Amino acid sequence: MGDEVRFVADCMLGTLAKWLRILGYDTAYDSGLDDVQVARQARAEGRVLLSRDTALVRRKGLQSLLVESEVLEEQIAQILKAWRLTAGQPFSRCPGCNSLLEEVSRSDAWGQVPPFVSATQKRFSLCPECNRFYWRGTHWTRMMERIHALRG
Repeated sequence: MGDEVRFVADCMLGTLAKWLRILGYDTAYDSGLDDVQVARQARAEGRVLLSRDTALVRRKGLQSLLVESEVLEEQIAQILKAWRLTAGQPFSRCPGCNSLLEEVSRSDAWGQVPPFVSATQKRFSLCPECNRFYWRGTHWTRMMERIHALRG
């Protein structure tokens, strides 16, 4: 199984999709897709379908996982255990669109991020698809604590 597994989450699992991306896992998510479209995407792209809908995960020809809990930490723990994952490469994917982030220089971030951030941060990442900048602010420390807890 390993860390190369790719996921697609149904419309009920947007927060889970975001956190799988934060952990570094390729996770497709589009809240506008219906069950048929999500199943089609899972098959076409060789993704594991994640859903809380028992009928959806029982569809033939799908590799899927019924997400049992409504609690995010329990959802992530279930997925990490089921696929024997190690919480990938945190902060390597855009939480918004799933693209791989690119490291950029402070000068490239200048004028694109708040002045205080530009003056105080050394490392920046950019999403090449949605042009969002990311840096290691105070939220990053809290997120790392949560990631360490998830890794158990």
